[in-house]
Amino acid sequence: MEWLKNLSNAIEYIEDNLDKEISYEEAARIACCSTYYFQRLFSYVAGVSLSEYIRKRRMSQAAFELQRTDKKVLDVALKYGYTSPTSFNRAFQSVHGITPAAAKSKGSTLNAYLPIKFSVKVTGGSAMPYRIAETEAIRIVGIRTSLTEDMEENQRIVPDFWKDTLEKEQFSNICLLSNENPKGILGISVYHDPDNIFYYIAVATSKETPTGMYQYEIPASTWVAFENDGHFKENVQDVFKRFYTEWLPFSGYEYAGLPDIEVYPIIHEKPIYGHSEVWIAIKKEKEK
Repeated sequence: MEWLKNLSNAIEYIEDNLDKEISYEEAARIACCSTYYFQRLFSYVAGVSLSEYIRKRRMSQAAFELQRTDKKVLDVALKYGYTSPTSFNRAFQSVHGITPAAAKSKGSTLNAYLPIKFSVKVTGGSAMPYRIAETEAIRIVGIRTSLTEDMEENQRIVPDFWKDTLEKEQFSNICLLSNENPKGILGISVYHDPDNIFYYIAVATSKETPTGMYQYEIPASTWVAFENDGHFKENVQDVFKRFYTEWLPFSGYEYAGLPDIEVYPIIHEKPIYGHSEVWIAIKKEKEK
């Protein structure tokens, strides 16, 4: 459960620096992973993006200070990194629903977002159907779009990319290439470095790469494949959360750090609901 300890240490760093500059790179270093992976992991486990969490925690602390001290609104804004009164006003109202000036009045209703504490989730009776698969390298072919290290921005990019792709004839051409496992249309995020992050809509195939498409090879690995039945978006996110908080801590495995694979049925309409899978690369836990 070393990853859980590392993640908690990263949160402690963030909490200690709410009134200072917070480095995502430093938080990721403490968590022993890349900045991109740290933000992705955080959003799955916490259910909120890292930037939104920091914003809510800062505005919670700002509200406490406005109510219990005589500090001016501008001074509190500057303390929590807002040089513009307008941007502080906007951020404060997005969390509390009232202006910072109004928050100084007695009887004002405010929202307190407390520090996140990560722990293993204890559950019972809720099965997670899975299988372990050993594979050679998986070669994928399809189209891709650039992502950023900003998870909130990526959450806008990926749905738009799917929507645009499903409306084009090219989607059918991608589907026709599928002849290897995992069978289906695949959604895969691939991180090379901060300037080269891509989301692929692709298939596993041995066929040649058509003009206008890209290929990528995922190294041979051991995978845990989770099955889903339901709404794709919500279920896929739930799988990642349960993988980290329920399955991984007791499995004897560690996360391998390879691209995760979302597997959807090949249907020529917008995939929203049905049977899907999530493949996550794993490796045996190091001996203590």
